[in-house]
Amino acid sequence: MSAYEHFDSALIHGGAGIDDPTHSVNVPIYQTSTFGQHLPGDFYGYEYSRTGNPTRAALESLVAELEGGERGFAFASGMAALTAVLSLFKTGDKVITSSNVYGGTFRVLDKVFSNFGIDYVMVDTSDVAAVEEAIDERTVALLVETPANPLLTITDLRAIAQVAKKHGLLAIADNTFMTPYLQRPLDFGFDIVVHSATKYLGGHSDVVAGLAVVANAELGERIAFLQNSTGGVLGPFDSFLLQRGIKTLGVRMDRHVRNAQAVAAFLQGHPGVRAVYYPGLEGHPGHDVNAAQAKNGGVMMSFELAQGADINAFFLGLDLVVLAESLGGVESLVCHPATMTHAAIPAEIRKKVGISDELIRLSVGIEDERDIIADLGRAIAAATGKEA
Repeated sequence: MSAYEHFDSALIHGGAGIDDPTHSVNVPIYQTSTFGQHLPGDFYGYEYSRTGNPTRAALESLVAELEGGERGFAFASGMAALTAVLSLFKTGDKVITSSNVYGGTFRVLDKVFSNFGIDYVMVDTSDVAAVEEAIDERTVALLVETPANPLLTITDLRAIAQVAKKHGLLAIADNTFMTPYLQRPLDFGFDIVVHSATKYLGGHSDVVAGLAVVANAELGERIAFLQNSTGGVLGPFDSFLLQRGIKTLGVRMDRHVRNAQAVAAFLQGHPGVRAVYYPGLEGHPGHDVNAAQAKNGGVMMSFELAQGADINAFFLGLDLVVLAESLGGVESLVCHPATMTHAAIPAEIRKKVGISDELIRLSVGIEDERDIIADLGRAIAAATGKEA
C-alpha cells in the first residue's frame, strides 16, 4: 500500500491494476478468449483466458491484498473455488470440517470427493479439543466456517491455526459471511481462505463468483496449476462486476451491520421468537471469541419461531424481505435451511447439529431498518399470532 494506508482505500485502489494506456479509472473488460503472440511461446503477458486474463488478474491481485495473502484466484462460483482447494488432496487423505457447515460444502465432500477416496469427518470446531482428538495419520486439513452457516457457530481461528501447525495440516477458512472487511483468517495463521464472492463481496445479487487466497507462494503455484488445469475460472465481465461491488464493500457492510444489530435486538425481544443466533448478541456462544477476531458480529443471523408456529405463514407474510437462496445482497433475504441451503445434509445430521425445521436464516439488507423490522414483525405475527 503506497498511496494509502487504510483498508477502505484499498477497496477502491488496491490490487496491481492494469497498465492501460487510456488511464481508465476502472479496469477494462478484456472480453477475449485468446491473445496474439510475437513468436511461438513469446507472448505479451497473456496467451489464453483460461490461463490468465487481465480483468481477472486485477481482481485476483485485489483480493490477495484485501485478505493479506500471497496470491488470489477467481473462480466461476464459491463451490468452484472450494473444489479447486479440495483438489489439493489425494486418495486416502481426510479432511476435518465444521459440523455446522454450508450444505454445498457437505455435498461436495460427501458425494464428489468421497468417490476419489478423500474422506471427511464433521466436528464441532468451536471445541478445539474435539478437533485435535479427531486428527489421525490420514488427516491433511482443517476446513472451518466462522461464523458457520446457518447457526453462526464461532470457531477460534488462532487456536485452530495453532492445532493445524502443530500437526502439519492445512488450515482452510470459508470467510464468506464476514469478508476481509470484518475478519482476515490469514492474519491468525490460516493457509487458505475461500469465499463465495456471490455474497457480500459482489453485494448486489447480480454475479456468481468464488475466490481463494493463499498465504504462501508454494500454495499459490499449486492452486494456479489446478485453476488452469480444471478451468473453473471467472469470466472477464463477472470479474469486472465483482471489482465494482468490492469498491463499496466498506460502506455497504457498515450499513448491513447497523441494520443487523437492530434486527437482532428486535427478534431477541419478540414473544413469537424462541431463539436468535447472532454473534453480535452478548449471549451468543462464542461472542467473546468472535469479538477478538472480527470487527463485529457481522450481518448474518438465524432464528427459530415459537413452538407450533406456521412457518409457511411466516414466509407468505413477508412483503419486503425476499425468500430466496443466497445471501449478501443489498436486499434482505431469508431462507429455510432445512429445505433449501442445507437440504443436502441428511435429516439426522441436521437434527444433531441443531438445524431444526423451524430455523430461518436471515441476511439483513441495507433497506431502512424500520421497514425490515416492520415486515418481519408482520410475518411473525401471521405465523405465531404474537405481536411484538
